[in-house]
Amino acid sequence: MDLGINRQALVPVVQQIVSAIAAWIRESGVSPGTRLPSIRQLAHDNLLSQSSVIEALERMVAEGVLASRAGSGFVIAAQPTASSSLAECQWYEGAERRWGAFTDNQLGELKLGCGWLPDSWREADDISYAIREISRTDTAGVFNYSTPLGLPVLREQLHKRLAQIQVASSAERILTTHGASHAQDLLIRTLLKAGDTVVVETPGYGNLYRQLAFHGVRLLEVPRTRSGPDIQTLETLLVSHHPKCLFINSLYHNPTGTSLSRGVAERLLHLASTHDFLIVEEDVYGDLQHASCIRLAALAHDDRVIYVSSFSKTLSSALRVGYLTASTALISQVLKLKTLTGMGTSRFAEAMVASLLANGTYRKWVQRLRRRLSAEMAKTLQVLEDEEWEVFAVPAGGMFVWARPGPGGGSRLHARARQLGVLLSSGELFSPTGEHADWLRINVAYACDHRALALFKAMGPAGSTSTILKTTGM
Repeated sequence: MDLGINRQALVPVVQQIVSAIAAWIRESGVSPGTRLPSIRQLAHDNLLSQSSVIEALERMVAEGVLASRAGSGFVIAAQPTASSSLAECQWYEGAERRWGAFTDNQLGELKLGCGWLPDSWREADDISYAIREISRTDTAGVFNYSTPLGLPVLREQLHKRLAQIQVASSAERILTTHGASHAQDLLIRTLLKAGDTVVVETPGYGNLYRQLAFHGVRLLEVPRTRSGPDIQTLETLLVSHHPKCLFINSLYHNPTGTSLSRGVAERLLHLASTHDFLIVEEDVYGDLQHASCIRLAALAHDDRVIYVSSFSKTLSSALRVGYLTASTALISQVLKLKTLTGMGTSRFAEAMVASLLANGTYRKWVQRLRRRLSAEMAKTLQVLEDEEWEVFAVPAGGMFVWARPGPGGGSRLHARARQLGVLLSSGELFSPTGEHADWLRINVAYACDHRALALFKAMGPAGSTSTILKTTGM
């Protein structure tokens, strides 16, 4: 078995072994119980140390891909049962349809289109320290409910952060939630009823579409351009349908990576006043800002803008800490629903976030994260240009690029991605109607992995030429 080990690559040899064997399992379609070549043979054929091969195989045993049998070496493990598979599945925002919204990632597929940072980028020491501090100094934080609006010390920190980005608010007008999706759900149930009409951007966040549809809300689509929603289309929809709300992702838009221009932002606010609708502005990627950006909530809006954000994308999705700020009257309404349906949020998690904000740890972490993402964005855009992929827009920051292969590449894309062990987030997953699109959401934090680079190259001019030569037998 030729594992194709590249000793010049930045990827550790053990990880290359794991990826190569996983790819062989996917591509060959071998049955459970099939025996792998011996450790000695794998090491000899690929000029590897036996210790590296053993470490890789043991890692795959721990992941449930292989099984170790006395006297038989390592074999392909049986597929997990439905119940155990369900227990191990992880949420994957926008996975390719054949995996669905949840995936066990059993063969270590690269989540090229996911909406969060790699685990290797996380800085666990700061969170561990905060956990110890809260456990030692705040007994109430370990055992008690949070206050209805959210922990006061956290809301005060959030008020300070909002002031830094020119979003006018107060601690009394901030309500904490279990992340941004929870905030969106509370707003949908408070503001809307079945049969009501709202405007959403397309492409946009698929989970928002599903939340709205679940509550029987009718969705009107407005195309996302490089500078924000298409104003002309929006004006036509407003005149014809009189929607109650517009849901928008202003900064580092998911999935296109674009940001609002001032002209579009000012026009949106004028239309909201003229046609009497509310704007729900989600800003979960806003902390990645490293340049001058426009937020609707930072402009004069007469309480027509409801601002939603969270720490899931930057700090930790496991903490489930988000928040929204709105008019006092609306906060009062949402508060009743929040208390009725969940008895409040996690005091412990909120105390941790408040501590990280107050001592400056979060600010320093985000600064490092911005620099790292900026470097990865530049490298990703260069690779896509070299391989002649089409890019929708060059983002000013954030973690997403919206791109597609050159002409003729789309038909081969998904098959090649599966062969390489790459999970895609395809364009139809960001459409309210699931309309087919060749576009992909690419997370730049994963884009320089060797599997992603191989996919970009395979879909570029060189990959197309190679395919033609093989087909013609030349």
